[in-house]
Order: sequence, then C-alpha cells, then structure tokens
Amino acid sequence: MINVRDLPRHLCGGEVVAIAREWIGTPYHHQASLRGTGTDCLGLVRGVWRELYGTEPERMSAYTRDWSAAGDETLLEAARRHFHEVARNELAPGDVLVFRYRERLPAKHCGILTEPDRFVHAIEGAPVSEVSLTNWWRRRVAGAFRYPGVTV
Repeated sequence: MINVRDLPRHLCGGEVVAIAREWIGTPYHHQASLRGTGTDCLGLVRGVWRELYGTEPERMSAYTRDWSAAGDETLLEAARRHFHEVARNELAPGDVLVFRYRERLPAKHCGILTEPDRFVHAIEGAPVSEVSLTNWWRRRVAGAFRYPGVTV
C-alpha cells in the first residue's frame, strides 16, 4: 500500500474527478487500464491511481469476467487494503464506489463518484461514461472508499 506520508502534497477529490472524467469515452476492454485505448471498471480505478501516484497499488493477477465466481469478496478486500473506507453519509466527489449487483453475491463493479448524484464507470458493451447515481445503483453500493491522501 502506498504510504500517505510519502505523497508530495495532499490531493483533493476534485483532482480525482478531473482525472476520472478524462477517461470518459475510453472503450470497454476486459482487464485493460489504458486511457483512450481500453479499460474495465477496475482498470479505470487503477488508471486514476497511476495518474495520482505514478504506480500501481499492487501487481494485478489475471481475472475472468466473473472473477469472483467462488464467492470471495476479492474487490472489497483489495479496496480495503489500498483505500480508506468511508461511511455512506460521508461520500464526497472522488470516492470509489464498489457495487454488489445482487444480495448475497460478491461485489464485482466499481466506479468513481463525481457529484453527489453522478459517477464515472466502465461497463461491458459501452465506453466509460458518467451516469446518474440512481436509486438502483445506490441500493447496490457495498462499500465506499477514498484514495489515500485525498481530503474533502
């Protein structure tokens, strides 16, 4: 995990949002993380991390499209290792949202909050886009996390 004390300065959520929005229009590509070329939802979050800190939070293993079929909370566990967990009532622009599509199934999707009611994400079959954080999405939030060193 990146040591926050090693960061040259504090970051603000607006910087995270600005970087995330630069990814809008990037085609969906499973396991990719290259702005303008291809990304999946995790690749978007990793790509923003790289632009903020200059490196990956950890080496990524290959994962399948249904990468948590065994029931493991792989995505939530990784988020807890590298980000600061925040309460839902403390959400701020720049926070990473992790979603669980169905109750009792592992969380398998993520995006970056841009406004109180909008987020940027990559979803199969569509380019990266900024969409409304509708009640459908809100009900599926399994966790919320802040990039290290980001202040609100």
